[in-house]
Amino acid sequence: MMKTLVLYGLTLVFFFLSGVDSTRITFTNNCPYNVWPGTLTADQKPQLSTTGFELASKQYFSLDVQSPWKGRFWARTLCSTDSTGRFSCATAECSSGQVSCNGNGAIPPASLVEINIAPDGGMDYYDVSLVDGFNLPISVATQGGTGDCKASTCPANVNEVCPPELKVKGSTESAIACKSACIAFNQPQYCCTGAYDKPETCPPTDYSRIFKNQCPLAYSYAYDDKSSLFTCSGRPNYVITFCP
Repeated sequence: MMKTLVLYGLTLVFFFLSGVDSTRITFTNNCPYNVWPGTLTADQKPQLSTTGFELASKQYFSLDVQSPWKGRFWARTLCSTDSTGRFSCATAECSSGQVSCNGNGAIPPASLVEINIAPDGGMDYYDVSLVDGFNLPISVATQGGTGDCKASTCPANVNEVCPPELKVKGSTESAIACKSACIAFNQPQYCCTGAYDKPETCPPTDYSRIFKNQCPLAYSYAYDDKSSLFTCSGRPNYVITFCP
């Protein structure tokens, strides 16, 4: 009997400790249409318990993440399954052929949330990134935590002001996504590569300013750190909202 109690106690301790460094990430869909969020864990680490799922309008879904962890989240739109059973999306496609992305990232253009969760309640870093372009409005906010812990958000529909040379058109010829200049032209001055690989040599461009004017708190290009990177300590939880 004593041995059974000891084992039971150890089991409880194990489950308690395993959740100590757990961060809850909640996805909320405020869009008037279904989206298909995707998740990607960085640094060749194991993927999360789900790498893709459907989220109906006005629904939410929560996911627990063990720290330390870093990766990105996005939402695919205009998705369907063809007659062969292959799943695909018109924007932010991850090319797995399934609702789950299975370790594949989003094909640009895609609005991204990036989170770096520190161990032991240390300082987390997080942002909304339009460096790979835009497909839908998105935000990330903290729940709890200490420090600045401000929300990073891109509530505007950048597709409405996307110039023709960056525009991705849907079946009705309307814009369904907006490429970044780096994705569209693959030139060093837009991608901050080569001779432009430093903040001093890669300033904002007319194209990145389009994104920045619409979403001042989101990354508009690679070196847009000052107004776009946010921090929070004390193991906060996160809420990612599509169409905030």
